[in-house]
Amino acid sequence: MSRSVTRFRYLLGEAADNIKANRTTTVLAVATTTFTMLGMGVFLLLYLNAQEALGSLKEEIKVVVYLRDSVPSREIVQLRSELSRDPAVAAVEFVSREQALATFRTQFPSEERLLNGLGDNPFPASLVVKVGPAHRSSEQVGTLVQKLKALAEVDEVLYSQDWIDNLAVAVRYLRVLGMGIGVVLAASMVTILANTIKLTLYARREEIEILKLIGATTGFIKMPFVLEGALLGGAGAACSLLLLRGLFGLAESKLALKGTFWGVGRGLAFLPDRVTVAFLLLGVMLGCLGSLVSLIQFRDARS
Repeated sequence: MSRSVTRFRYLLGEAADNIKANRTTTVLAVATTTFTMLGMGVFLLLYLNAQEALGSLKEEIKVVVYLRDSVPSREIVQLRSELSRDPAVAAVEFVSREQALATFRTQFPSEERLLNGLGDNPFPASLVVKVGPAHRSSEQVGTLVQKLKALAEVDEVLYSQDWIDNLAVAVRYLRVLGMGIGVVLAASMVTILANTIKLTLYARREEIEILKLIGATTGFIKMPFVLEGALLGGAGAACSLLLLRGLFGLAESKLALKGTFWGVGRGLAFLPDRVTVAFLLLGVMLGCLGSLVSLIQFRDARS
């Protein structure tokens, strides 16, 4: 075990020496990978927050059932009880005409003039039906709405499933767009790091030949360059996360993002810890891939 640790330390030291020997190239490579990974991070941040907002909306899918004015109170109580027993219904809240009027005056005090000429209270009583978690698909909500519309006590039924579905479609397009841009940026990062490692390979080609002559294995020779790519990729990912966190904090303070996201959800949030770790590992993996590409190109050039 001690021998393996010593060997790894030696190889890691060789990778660090390679980085120190090419400071200018290293700085350029890290700067370029930082901004490449930053682009990935921005799309990932937008996608995760859009997903969170969509999840919050789906948790709050409600159907508003407006009742006819002629429906007596006992029938409303009976209807509410029947709806509560429906498997698709999580909860039913009764909103009286007086409550509806008070809510309008509270939420829209400047629009109270609109009530002039409409009588004392133009608002109908209603039942706010919250859809159960297992019945929130478009088809299931549509079936529930049709069932409610068929009731004799019901005047009109309104629900917001259409625009929630549109948001879900937008999130899917955002995911596809993000994946496409991510692939392009990842390929760019691999190419940049491959060219950086290739410069190191050509600078140390005589040393590599000597190592081959004294019996060093191919893996022993290649490993420092693979580690160099991993270090560069990891450094670029770490710098991009720091920059992304700084930009996010600035946007939070300037745009007041701590409230809600477009009026829904719990507000914009930074990348979760597990996503941050995965993002760092992605940078390391892309760095290793860039090194492997450069080693293959170097071998083919020497053949």
